[in-house]
Amino acid sequence: MISRRRFNQSLVALAFSGLSRHLLAAGTPSAAQANPMVTGYGPLRADPAGILDLPEGFSYQVISALGEMMDDGMTVPDRADGMGCIALDDERVALVRNHEISPSNSKEKGLPVSKLAYDHDRDNIALPGGTSTIVYNLKHKRVEKQFRSLIGTIRNCSGGITPWDSWLTCEESVDKASYYLRQDHGYVFEVPADATELVDAKPIKAMGRFNHEAACVDPRTGIVYLTEDRHDSLLYRYLPKEPGNLIAGGKLQALAIKGKPGFDSRNWDGNVSMTVGADFSVSWIDLDNVESPDDDLRFRGHQQGAALFARGEGIHWANDELYFCCTNGGAKQLGQVMRYVPSVHEGKAEEASQPGELSLFVESPNEQSFNYGDNITFAPHGHLIVCEDQYTDVVNNKLRGITPQGEIYDLAHINWQTEPAGACFSPDGKTLFVNLYSPTRTLAIQGPWDTFSHQPV
Repeated sequence: MISRRRFNQSLVALAFSGLSRHLLAAGTPSAAQANPMVTGYGPLRADPAGILDLPEGFSYQVISALGEMMDDGMTVPDRADGMGCIALDDERVALVRNHEISPSNSKEKGLPVSKLAYDHDRDNIALPGGTSTIVYNLKHKRVEKQFRSLIGTIRNCSGGITPWDSWLTCEESVDKASYYLRQDHGYVFEVPADATELVDAKPIKAMGRFNHEAACVDPRTGIVYLTEDRHDSLLYRYLPKEPGNLIAGGKLQALAIKGKPGFDSRNWDGNVSMTVGADFSVSWIDLDNVESPDDDLRFRGHQQGAALFARGEGIHWANDELYFCCTNGGAKQLGQVMRYVPSVHEGKAEEASQPGELSLFVESPNEQSFNYGDNITFAPHGHLIVCEDQYTDVVNNKLRGITPQGEIYDLAHINWQTEPAGACFSPDGKTLFVNLYSPTRTLAIQGPWDTFSHQPV
């Protein structure tokens, strides 16, 4: 059975995906060709609190902050990154929130020694990376509970929700067991949304050991798609032996462009290999030795013909297709958004005759329109919402919206010198949750989502 939440999301996502294909087929220019910027919800208004500027009529609530005491006796950790919103019942959601913490940058001491932690340091203290879970009541607009839900990992960057109501949390690390660590790192872990305390941190090793960033799942097949945060990254997919039971094993593959082995999608150095809207038929290459003790999985995959991407980061499923950010892709190295439409026979032998298709949906020509997109989500009103993460000493990060027509607009401006991350919508589409990376703040944003304007800036 499919939940009411997922059914409603699928209907809206279907409208988005169908519209985007219609526009591209009709030859409508998208963001990388004409880069239209529109007013969206109007100019951003200065926030008296100096945290987040939003359009007129929008507001935010801080629902969790660094250092707050949680229900398990621990405090809210720092470096809040990717996050998923999953319905628990008609009123409550679970926000499963990543913390991109390494032992070297953690100020938190004395994490519990626990058989549930994946790894401990040489002092027998659980490693500080992992997830925390916030149980939030949408009706009463308050937090009912928050607690650490997974510990013992390193640099949990992003991830993705599953159709069976869990969160896949990904380690952006390839640290190996050493004097300081007992385990190798670089894996994906699963956290059920209905967990009420720490879960047993079990790595899904068949999903590969690499610099994981994010994940999304096709609800029709259970196939998981995975990004890798490297300048020469691959796009992976995981074919589970048992859909919904990822730890039972499966096959890891990398995307290749048919007839173009080793294809470079980055459009760097004047070599424009992808133009917006052009579809490329794909194939998938089987990978071996996926635990990659030498951190060479992407090199071996590329040698076999896999395509290169520029820092694959946020990825999100929109019913029958997916979108993912390449943070420094494009001729200006300011960011791309890729679109992948799976085969109707995805993951089966028949897909060779009806392959999936990859296309470039957006490529930024300047910093004003789009600058280093990272986490990405799909909005119930039919848009993509992208979190910027600029790599400069002084940042000017925003939440950007992208319409199905490829129009770009400003949704929010972060006044703090940090990045927004973990954007995700409540099941009813009324609340956008987002993290401020450091010092951790988790915000709930509401506003008139149906008042959008396509007027040019």
